[in-house]
This record gives sequence, structure tokens and C-alpha cells, in this order.
Amino acid sequence: MIQSPPLGRKSGHADDPLSDIRVVDFTIIMSGPLCTRALADAGADVIKIEAPQGDAIRHRAPNRSGISTYFASLNCGKRSIILDLKSDQGCKIAERLIETADVVVENFRPGVMKRLGLDFERMKAKNPGLIYCSISGAGQTGPSATAPAYAPVIHASSGLELANQQYQRGSDRPANNGIFIADVLGATHAVSAIQLALYDRERTGEGQHIDVALMDSILGMLIYELLTAQFPSDRPRQVYEPVKAKDGYVMVAAVTPRNLEVLFRVIGFPGGHKDPRFATVAAKEENWSALLKIIEDWTSRHSAAECQRILLEAGVPCSRYRTVQEAMEDPQIQERGLMARLGNEMEPFLVANQPYKFSRSHVAARSRLPGLGEHTEEVLMEALGLERHEIATLEKDGAFGKTG
Repeated sequence: MIQSPPLGRKSGHADDPLSDIRVVDFTIIMSGPLCTRALADAGADVIKIEAPQGDAIRHRAPNRSGISTYFASLNCGKRSIILDLKSDQGCKIAERLIETADVVVENFRPGVMKRLGLDFERMKAKNPGLIYCSISGAGQTGPSATAPAYAPVIHASSGLELANQQYQRGSDRPANNGIFIADVLGATHAVSAIQLALYDRERTGEGQHIDVALMDSILGMLIYELLTAQFPSDRPRQVYEPVKAKDGYVMVAAVTPRNLEVLFRVIGFPGGHKDPRFATVAAKEENWSALLKIIEDWTSRHSAAECQRILLEAGVPCSRYRTVQEAMEDPQIQERGLMARLGNEMEPFLVANQPYKFSRSHVAARSRLPGLGEHTEEVLMEALGLERHEIATLEKDGAFGKTG
């Protein structure tokens, strides 16, 4: 049987899927916070434990009304408390909070939580139903486990960047790194694993440890590349490339034979599907550059918007290349309600909701933007039943960092 939720549990709304779940969040930067943000969006009570100086992302631009929108997009909906985990008192309070939790998420380097006395093996003895998720670069065990690893390093070491370079024409070096795919994938897999573990707990009454590695997440994404690494192909892979328009670029993805036949008709090459260069998949791949030139001869005579309109109306998958701002303003995105408005009325900003919708349940970015340590007293009184004078003593003893 599952134990009843601890007394003092902060309840969400009835239609929040995780309204009765408490998460103690020891995460920083991106992968961990993005995971716990998804849990907060589903109504979980996420208690973000921060060092006295706060999560480093709190200081990252862009800012609105003194708020880091970068931090807000990763941490909205959570409650923030300060604990100095370098102090004995801070660790003791963290331990007591874990005893009340359904889920713990941490993304420190492997071994840190054990040194603090807050590791899964120790905590499961106090809370047998605990789901404990650790996110790291290479996993909790193995020869590379303790190596420092952020997303750009994982991108390089996983083979992702060199594989992508092979798909580029005229590139003599790997691409620069600015979009942290490993963090996003790791967070997504962590959320999925936590939900599986919660479901398993409903059947068994037992918690478990989840070990998520960013490296594994990236390698698992490289489906074709994993196979060709084992069984090299004797011909280059068909790669979808941008083609020039009058005022930019478009992507044309005529994947099926029917798509290609229609495309040939629209661009004035109606017999193209019978051309021996393109009549079979193998022939098309061998003559891919010639096909792209034929397409580009047509697209280069039209604007990108015209290419998109004409080809989409004919049923050929196509899009002009857009900026992120243009994509955010797309009527389709507006209709789906992907963007949530946060901040104050004078300087609001938008963050993305989760990319899934439920017919009944409520999952959305929450408007709470936690100030550093804003909920320390509230959480300790509510979750642990502490009185104000006890909290004042903890402060004097250094549980929240140095005072005055």
C-alpha cells in the first residue's frame, strides 16, 4: 500500500495530473530545472532548493523588470527555499524535506549527493516510496561518470557534431554550439522516467532510483548514425538541404513518390518521375545533387513565401526558413496556445508551454516566478511543521548560509 501524503502537503487543482505530488528539486542550470518545470506545469509542488547565492541562471539575460526570463522559463511554478548544504543544519533540513517527498531530482556531479548524506540508498531507508532521479553527463557509474560535462561537451563526445558536419557541404569544421539539445533531451527522458516510476509505485508501493545520462540521450537520438557506424553504407545518405528562393531559403521535403511526382508537375518538369535518374529510391539518392538543382532552378525564381504557398497548396511538404520570432507568431502556434504570458503587466514575456495537450487534465506554465528563498519560511512551516522561532534558530546556526 502507498503511504498517505504527508500532512501539510500543498494541494493543487483537482484537474492537475500531479496535484498530490511533492518534488524536492536540487537542480541547477538547465537539464534538471527543465525536468522539474514540466512536473510543476502538471501541478506538482516543486520545492527548489537553492544555495545562498542562488542558481547561476538567475543572473542570465535577457531580463524583464529585474527578472531573468531565462531563469523564469526554467523555474516558473516552483517554490524557492535557501539551504546551505555545506552546513550540517542545511543538510539535516534537506534530509527532512526528502522524507516528505514523492520525488527528488538532482543534477550534481555523481557522488555529490552521497557526500552530503542525501543519496538514494540512504534516503530510501527513511522514505521507501521515494522516486529519486539523477541527471548527469555520462551516468552515475563508469570510467567517465565523474568527468565534468555540459551539453556542448556531450554534443562533441557523442559523435553528434561530426555526424552533422558530414551532412554539410563545404564545411571544414564542426558547427558552433548554441542550442543545448542534450539538456532538453535529458530533461524530457527524465520526466518520462519519473512518470513510469510513479506508475510502478502505484502497483508495488516501492520507489526507485532513476539514472539519466545526457550522453545516452544523444546517442539514442542518432538512430541512423548508430547503424551506419556498425555497417557503413556504400553510398552517401540522402540529405534534405535548403534551396534558394529570391529572398531567402526554403525546405522542400518530397519524401514519397507521390510527393515527388506532384513536385515535378508544379515546377514544370512533369516527366521527372519517369526520368531514370529519379525513377527509383537508389537512383534518386545517387542523383540527389541533380534533383536539388532542378528544384532550385524553380524556387530561385520565386519568393520564399510564394514557394511555400504554391507547394503546400499542391500537397508538397515545404516551408520557408523563419526566425524563432516568426514561428512564435504563427497562427497555428497561437491557436494551440503554446506560448504562456508571464511577468508583470508592464513588462510581460512569453515562455513555451509543454508540447502536449490533454482533453481533461490541466498542464501549463504556472505564473509563480520564485524569488530567491522567497518560500523558505512557508515551506519549512508547512512541510516540516516548524515554528518561526525554530526557523530563526536554524538561520542563526547557518542553515541558510552566513547571516549579516
